[in-house]
Amino acid sequence: MKKVSLSGSLRENVGKKDAKKHRREGNIPCVIYGGEKQIHFVTDEVKFDKIIFTPDVYLITIDLGGEKYKTILQELQYHPVTDKVLHADFLELEEGKDVTIGIPVKLMGTSPGVMAGGQLIKKMHRLRLRGQIDKMPDTVEVDISELVIGTSVKVKDIKLDNLAILDAPNSVLVRVKTSRNVAEDEEDEEGEEGEEGEEGEASGEEGEASGGAPAPAAEDSKN
Repeated sequence: MKKVSLSGSLRENVGKKDAKKHRREGNIPCVIYGGEKQIHFVTDEVKFDKIIFTPDVYLITIDLGGEKYKTILQELQYHPVTDKVLHADFLELEEGKDVTIGIPVKLMGTSPGVMAGGQLIKKMHRLRLRGQIDKMPDTVEVDISELVIGTSVKVKDIKLDNLAILDAPNSVLVRVKTSRNVAEDEEDEEGEEGEEGEEGEASGEEGEASGGAPAPAAEDSKN
């Protein structure tokens, strides 16, 4: 996994008023849990940007006054209006202990269905994996080179060594469906074929009428 470092300062006080004060100063209140005790700290929101505005998952080393903790980002709390980060939870990693992480899905190859005019629909952007942190990949690669229109790749089609996939096996990761334009073209072709058949039948009826008794004159609608 990709690695990144993050520095911060321990919080002397823990509470809503203290958290608001730190936010006004441009810091984000955070907590590290999963170890022997919870550790509350703050970090500069500018430094924090590099680990949240990206689809990548990082192994984060947090430096708090020289004490370092290996962690992964587990949860973020956002402001409902401004979308600013209000709080962050980090899980401390322990040697030999399994962790659960959402790993980004990366599509590989070219789909024949898309080349034929189909539409590629990515249903899942992450897969929840459980296992040792050193076994976690940067991305889960999904091969779409055999996807034709109407087919899909499901979770159960993905095989990973030494890792458990926690998502439902029948969940669709990616599929190719008929695009609207392709469907309309097919409908137009069917419509043209139908019209040709109707014209042929009409001309035959007219031929029969001309060969026999003359067709009656149309009545005047004014009468």
